[in-house]
Amino acid sequence: MNTSRISSLVNKSNFIKHVKFNELFINIEKRKFYSIYSSVKPENTEIKELVNQKYRIVSGIVLTRSPQILRDLHPFEREYYLYQQKLEQIHSQPFPQDFYFKKGSIAEKRWNKKKEQDRKNTLSIFSNFNNNSDTNKNEEGEEDINDEIKSFGNVEEEEIKIASRITQDDLNKNLKSLNRALQRTLYLIVKKPRDEHAWQFPQGGVNNKESLVRAAARELEEECGNKMDVWFVGRRPIGYYKYAYPKDFVREDKDIRGSMVFFMKAHIFAGQVQVDQKEIVDFAWVTKQELKEFVSSNYYHAVKDMLSEV
Repeated sequence: MNTSRISSLVNKSNFIKHVKFNELFINIEKRKFYSIYSSVKPENTEIKELVNQKYRIVSGIVLTRSPQILRDLHPFEREYYLYQQKLEQIHSQPFPQDFYFKKGSIAEKRWNKKKEQDRKNTLSIFSNFNNNSDTNKNEEGEEDINDEIKSFGNVEEEEIKIASRITQDDLNKNLKSLNRALQRTLYLIVKKPRDEHAWQFPQGGVNNKESLVRAAARELEEECGNKMDVWFVGRRPIGYYKYAYPKDFVREDKDIRGSMVFFMKAHIFAGQVQVDQKEIVDFAWVTKQELKEFVSSNYYHAVKDMLSEV
């Protein structure tokens, strides 16, 4: 094959690649990919349709407090861990106690007592073993070595006390506290000064040239104060709720049929709600199951899939 023939094939191959690249570039341009941080917004036919149907665009906030502790173990899980603990004790190598401790010494007695206490603590964690009745009693034939240990020196390790999973706010049913239901996700709901449909997530209308997340942050500060450290998860809503206004509802634009609420997700890290006593008169931190007691069935059905079961 001569040189001119090779040169012709190379030029033809480059031309084909160039054409294919241009076609790919044109196809990508037609698709119009957008980032959530881009100032250019893609066309949304659903939102345009809502505007044409005279629905007011509203931004809502699903403000959450994440679980603070692990959930309670299922009975099956508890028995499984207990079984694994027993297997570990059976197959573990025996500790050479005679090598390290002199028989009958205070150190040996202290070691035996600590080993027994560790065994009881393990059982109490994995199988609800209650050893409160045995704490002040010595087994038959066991020597009382507490005095000997104290006289040996204050070298005992500090006892680890497991805090209760139920707080005082749980007992008092204080729904305004974040220090409750530590193993569940809490959601902020607020109360409007009206008789029907008073409880809902914080929400407010979107102004012109205002994004949903900016409107959500503004409304949250206006209704619940600026004493909270809040982080919005993203710039896209996690769900929506559309409803029509009642016939006797007073509104500026009589052509407006209802509202379309787009919910933005956010987390609270610190602080607390301070209601303005104007738009909002009360608030509560509730779980998904407790939310049913405050909102209507239609509202709960619209938002329940956005909420965590835990």
